[in-house]
Amino acid sequence: MFSMPPANGSKPAAPAAAGAADVVKDTTDRTFMADVIEASRDVPVIVDFWAPWCGPCKQLGPIIEKVVRATKGAVRLVKIDTDANQMIASQLRVQSIPAVYAFFQGRPVDGFMGALPESQVKAFVDKLVAMAKQAGVGGGADEMLEEAFAQAKEMLEAGDLQGALDLYSQILQAEPENAQAYAGIVRCLITAGDLENAKQMLAQVPEAMAKDKELANVRAALDVAEQAANAGPIPELMEKVSHDPNDHTSRFDLAMALFAAGKREAAVDELLEIFKRDRTWNEDAARKQLVKFFEAFGPADPLTVKTRRRLSAMMFS
Repeated sequence: MFSMPPANGSKPAAPAAAGAADVVKDTTDRTFMADVIEASRDVPVIVDFWAPWCGPCKQLGPIIEKVVRATKGAVRLVKIDTDANQMIASQLRVQSIPAVYAFFQGRPVDGFMGALPESQVKAFVDKLVAMAKQAGVGGGADEMLEEAFAQAKEMLEAGDLQGALDLYSQILQAEPENAQAYAGIVRCLITAGDLENAKQMLAQVPEAMAKDKELANVRAALDVAEQAANAGPIPELMEKVSHDPNDHTSRFDLAMALFAAGKREAAVDELLEIFKRDRTWNEDAARKQLVKFFEAFGPADPLTVKTRRRLSAMMFS
């Protein structure tokens, strides 16, 4: 089931500063970005992937908690139940548990699998403490953040709306003024056909993000989605066009119906066909609609780049 972000426009809370109580904590797929990636800017964070039924996990858990607490905050431990939270485990390719990963400055830096004795766990943690002392505290989360955005985009394009929404929400929780993450959530809503909530989120964009280009693109995407919402049935429109290739009105409606169905390239092809046959039809409607598509897709989208080239070739041929 596709679960929604807060509909009242409130932003997810930023991660609180860690105190002694936060040295060992539980996390979820949704809060992983804040609890692990953001937290590891300051100190190494160990992630313990476990499950209630796992015997070795029960052996390792108390040992690793004891060793981490002994560092008095130099290292933190975050525990994640893989039965209840499968997305992060899948992304990190966790195949068996217990599995332990260490993150520092936004990146995985070490890890092990299986239940180790206390001496080996202590050696693992001591190495992280030494690493932190040697490296000092730095940023370093940019690469992980970029990877998270790439994964969210892949999920969205593959139709995994809930996975993309969860990942964008994690990023926004860690960075409450990240316009790219906010726009990503709105894109998930548009793709899901929930145009009302998408519109509401855009109406309540925090001032710090209001002029961001990502949000300008997503506003264009919402405009096109609303325009396409009433497009007719694709088979019926295709039949009309096949009977009369110069029925530009039906072809235009077909392009919008294809867009609404997620068939972006096919939609573009139909608009280019109109432009090829009659570039001035309906006050240059095909070219103007293509420009709206470009805004909706974003300037760097491969389809935008490809279609701009095709359109330019037609215009100057």
